[in-house]
Amino acid sequence: MSKDNPGDKNAKDTHYATLRRAHRDGKRERGEIPTPVQDKRKRSAAPDWKAPQLAPDQVLLYGIHTVRAALDNPERKIAKLSVTQNALVRLETGPVEDLGFPVEIVTPQDLDKILGPDAIHQGAMLETVPLPVRSLSALNDSPLILVLDQVTDPHNVGAIMRSAVAFNAGALITTQRHSPTESGVMAKSASGALEMIPYIQITNLADALEELHKLGFVSIGLDSEGPEPLEQALSGAKIALVLGAEGKGLRQKTRQTVSTLARLEMPGAIKSLNVSNAAAIAMYAARGHLAKG
Repeated sequence: MSKDNPGDKNAKDTHYATLRRAHRDGKRERGEIPTPVQDKRKRSAAPDWKAPQLAPDQVLLYGIHTVRAALDNPERKIAKLSVTQNALVRLETGPVEDLGFPVEIVTPQDLDKILGPDAIHQGAMLETVPLPVRSLSALNDSPLILVLDQVTDPHNVGAIMRSAVAFNAGALITTQRHSPTESGVMAKSASGALEMIPYIQITNLADALEELHKLGFVSIGLDSEGPEPLEQALSGAKIALVLGAEGKGLRQKTRQTVSTLARLEMPGAIKSLNVSNAAAIAMYAARGHLAKG
């Protein structure tokens, strides 16, 4: 009987370890298992860390799903990929010499120094420029769009963007002021969705809503004090769901401009939800209405 080659065993172990890690990271990206809390001792090891000063036309994207989606987006202009050897394998880029941009092999610690000790970069960082500015003309044929009224938290906007792609919304519209610009944090929270849906930032939300009305959309503003449940307010063949920031909700001008106001019925003791959760529930209800034709 021949003995196993130790080298083959090591290679096999590395392969299965990579598969297990990819499976675990995928579950974390989908929210099926929690992301581990960063070791406080690790954070204290870099108490003087400061975010690097980025140029206006520079964005640092990180995380396996985020970077992979950016690499697959033909509209994304890439300056450089900084990646660990293991992450490069997981990205499945093919020969690096065929990519058309520089690839730098780094250590996780190298990325920590740039992104900070709390960034879950998974060994991959992409230096790029913001996606082209979009206008309402970028709307696709989807009968469902999402509008945000000064939602400022990039984590929330990223999570909403992810849900919007899941429900095949045609665009995510927000204001230029009091809303996050494209960033690594937002892109990481979106888990690749930033590359898959038009992110339209407009100057005047009321004017944009009026334009949507002319395009045939019924705009429904979500408000905890809305006169009727969302299910009863849904009407028409094209729907624009409008959500405000947590706490202050929709601004008065927005409330006056939308076609109607509606609430999410919550029979439990808690009567409010995180805006990203509310957006997902509202899109589910809207899709149910649209499916009835």
